[in-house]
Amino acid sequence: MNPFKSWKTRLILFFAIVGPGFITANVDNDAGGIWTYSAAGAQFGHGLLWTMIPITLALIVVQEMSARMGAVTGKGLSDLIREEFGFRLTFIMMLGILITNFGNVCAEFAGIAGSMELFGVSKYISVPVCAVIVWLIVVKGQYKSVEKIFLAASFFYITYIVGGVLAKPAWHEALVATVKPPALAAFRHEPYLYMVIGVVGTTIAPWMQFYLQSSVVEKGITRRQYKTSKLDVIVGCIFTDVVAWFIIVACAATLYVHGHRDVRDAADAAQALRPLAGDYAYILFSLGLFNASLFAASILPLSTAYTVCEGLGFESGVGKKFNEAPVFYWLYTVLILAGAGVILIPNLPLVKISVLSQVVNGAVLPFVLVFMLVLINKKELMGQYINKPTFNIIAWASTIIMIGLTLGLIWTTFHSA
Repeated sequence: MNPFKSWKTRLILFFAIVGPGFITANVDNDAGGIWTYSAAGAQFGHGLLWTMIPITLALIVVQEMSARMGAVTGKGLSDLIREEFGFRLTFIMMLGILITNFGNVCAEFAGIAGSMELFGVSKYISVPVCAVIVWLIVVKGQYKSVEKIFLAASFFYITYIVGGVLAKPAWHEALVATVKPPALAAFRHEPYLYMVIGVVGTTIAPWMQFYLQSSVVEKGITRRQYKTSKLDVIVGCIFTDVVAWFIIVACAATLYVHGHRDVRDAADAAQALRPLAGDYAYILFSLGLFNASLFAASILPLSTAYTVCEGLGFESGVGKKFNEAPVFYWLYTVLILAGAGVILIPNLPLVKISVLSQVVNGAVLPFVLVFMLVLINKKELMGQYINKPTFNIIAWASTIIMIGLTLGLIWTTFHSA
């Protein structure tokens, strides 16, 4: 067989399948994520870069598990949890995801407001207009058109890589810090531990697993396309964490070095970068923040609607019309209206809500992982596609480490009070 034709066929097949994995991974670099990575670089310099490699490995494993379960079973994660564990546990899980995601939705509209205010546009104009745009994209679009918009938005994250290069970081120090873990004494400090959990929570958020599996099912990916779907997940995870690495490095090279340690939100990070890294870095950071916020403001309510409707047995999916899945679309609409409405309230501590939502993501993640690990290791459910030992070790280790970090944070918080 002609090697060129073989690679050409694989490339065509990849672009036919690409979407769910790449989109899901990249949307997690949202306003809350950008703030968390910016704060990590501003407060600790290169001190948290070591998290990127293990987080990327864990993200690939967890996302691949979600995609595999969707392709093999043809069902979303909420569906499987309800069928295997009953309605009560499913309801509790959905309630937790709903509360966590609402904080994330508020953070996205806060990001829209902050990024547009940098260009002189009032939040009372930008937030309502973007809320309508977000609603129309999903409610009036078909799955393929919606996915194309989301994919285009994903590639805009390249702006952060460009911004990081323009910041002229200390490359050697950054690379060494990426492979060199900190001293154990660092974990005794509450702010550092809090930020570690936030970085993990913003990179491997619980909602991602529900959204990815539902997207794989709706796209019609089956066991036959599983290997290509796996590649989609791996590429997306690596790309999103490269972007995260550059955000931390850029803020370490500018904010941390020049003493700007207290960054209130991602918009402040963009403002601080302006005199230090030049107007181009400032503009790129601001536009990237707006894109990330608008992108995630579409996905997060969508993920929540998928999760709740699947768990309760209602019809769901952007491929369906409004009258075919009314609960799905109404829930999506209410989340957008409520999230946008909260941002218009004066003097609300939006930054605290945003940061807390990322830490809560990290604390809730182990519960979702336990459900996923039990499900994916059921032979009668997954057949030959059950987890390999290596995947189980990485996933269980990630679960135990997150539980340990969360308990450590609780201990240090009360101990220092």
